[in-house]
Amino acid sequence: MSGTPTRVGVIGAGGRMGRAVCAAVRDAADLELVAAVHRGEPLDPLRDADVAVDFSIPDCVMEHLEWTVARGVHTVVGTSGVGAGPQERIAELCAAAPGVGVHVVPNFSVAAVLATRLAAEVAGFFDDVEIVEYAHRRKLDAPAGTAEQTARVIAAARGGTGGEPPEPPPGEATTRGRPVHGVPVHSVRTGGVLSRQDVRFGRDHELLSIGFETLDRAAFLPGVLLAVRGVAARPGLTVGLDALLTTGPAQ
Repeated sequence: MSGTPTRVGVIGAGGRMGRAVCAAVRDAADLELVAAVHRGEPLDPLRDADVAVDFSIPDCVMEHLEWTVARGVHTVVGTSGVGAGPQERIAELCAAAPGVGVHVVPNFSVAAVLATRLAAEVAGFFDDVEIVEYAHRRKLDAPAGTAEQTARVIAAARGGTGGEPPEPPPGEATTRGRPVHGVPVHSVRTGGVLSRQDVRFGRDHELLSIGFETLDRAAFLPGVLLAVRGVAARPGLTVGLDALLTTGPAQ
């Protein structure tokens, strides 16, 4: 690695994750915090950054990406709610700016990424699957990006069929979850929880559960720094932290 630190700018620096990321960048010897942009502030300070990290709100993400990608700033997106539709637009932005990397990460938790990987591996062995995801009551999007990504990889592992659930009887439409890529997803927003997900697989006579729970936002920081350090080496759009995780202990 070069002796010159990677210059990092954080969007949404006043939020809980934004503040934590700023502190983690300051503490990293190979990174330098050059911009901390709060909600509603101009993005001009990011001109000095090699990498931007966005922990703002879903409504602003595309505007931020149009700005950063056009100026050659690699960007890590940790904001919730960046699903398949926005990702198509992000891929178009990247195609118009060769060499710029954008990494959209639904969940920076290593446990969450590994749980999703395991769900994809076993999906073809079970007839039925449903996802129940839990988050704190202030979380703006439902279902969470992690649940959407989990449903997507399960559907892909099943050949894209996804096991679309049958149409519920009258009066039950709100009790069977929302189909996401053919997988019913149930979202719970409550106090006492930061982030949790349970994937329930079933077939005749047996069940399998794959789950994770994040107890503190500190669990996200190693994944954030991993993405910051790796985004420049992956031009174009990358989705999920899975591509950066190799066998062995998390760094």
